[in-house]
Amino acid sequence: MRKLLRTFAAATTVAMLATACADAPEDTDEPTEETTDDGASEEDEGTEEETEEPTEEAAADFLACQVTDTGGVDDRSFNQTAYAGLERAEDELGAEIAVLESQSDSDYAPFINQFVSDGCDIIVTVGFLLDGATQTAAQENPEQPFAIIDVDFAEFDDEGNFVGDVTYDNVRELTFQTDQAAFLAGYLAASQTESGKIGTFGGINIPPVTIFMDGMLAGIRYYNQQNDASVELLGWDGTDGSFINNFDSQDDARNTTDQLIANGADIVMPVAGPAGLGTVAAAQDANAGGSNVQVIWVDTDGRTSVPDAADIFLTSVQKNMDLAVFESIQQELEGGIQAGLYVGTLENGGVGIPEDTLTDELQTIKDGIIAGEISVDPADYS
Repeated sequence: MRKLLRTFAAATTVAMLATACADAPEDTDEPTEETTDDGASEEDEGTEEETEEPTEEAAADFLACQVTDTGGVDDRSFNQTAYAGLERAEDELGAEIAVLESQSDSDYAPFINQFVSDGCDIIVTVGFLLDGATQTAAQENPEQPFAIIDVDFAEFDDEGNFVGDVTYDNVRELTFQTDQAAFLAGYLAASQTESGKIGTFGGINIPPVTIFMDGMLAGIRYYNQQNDASVELLGWDGTDGSFINNFDSQDDARNTTDQLIANGADIVMPVAGPAGLGTVAAAQDANAGGSNVQVIWVDTDGRTSVPDAADIFLTSVQKNMDLAVFESIQQELEGGIQAGLYVGTLENGGVGIPEDTLTDELQTIKDGIIAGEISVDPADYS
């Protein structure tokens, strides 16, 4: 079995070549294919039935590769969740895996090209910021399969106006309607806040970040509508908000969280990858001083990824990238990826909140979202 590669960029040598985070779909319609209980689509299952199971020898010769964003595979959030899909492919399918961890955006293209040269059977690129480098590599290497997280390829004119969707026969675009899960978290937070104020902030102002914040805002507004309440969301109003402009600085996240707490927030949701650990530290310090601040984690279950602070998490907005990555690898191993757009939703298990925080009331709301009876657009509750 090929060992895990952890290659880091170095400015002094080419030899080493060596957050959080797809455009949200234009609407919130669910994918048309029916899904199974484990989140795999009927189409996915059909592929399994129509192709032969790979032999152990074939799987051992299959190399699945991943290029991370700058957080790395131990960021306790975005990249780590995606990498878990590779680890599952190694454990369950017998595939070989390799990873290159980007230290800056200058690593994206060289790392992707390195993996093309290495003969990877599929290359998974993690995050919206790898859009351009992945598109270029896909165009230049039409026989090389890719999967990219948080990107729905699109074409824009010179003035930035949307022209249309772009698809490649060799790329599977893995996107997630995290606003659906964040809506549940927002409703829960609104029902639990003692101060009547909830805070949020993002790493960078990009769609895969703001979609979490939109869902949170919509859930709070829906709670207010249903309960004649006036809970506020600090840090995002649907068009503008608070961003630390990186996914790395825990100090920036901590300072922003301190400001939110000072302004009355007793529940805070950072959408900032590993920088969000600064929020955890700020909340712990506030609580040591007599406050009662809780945190909503994103991408993965915070109680699992940050176990030393498990008691501080109210819930988590889970983006199950590990499932989507695993299914993409499995598809390629069994005959070829299903190129084009994948959308993870509440219905197919692509997004969610931990089951033990899903109350009966939230289950009813979840069912309403899946049925299209409850909107997750904050503008519908303004």
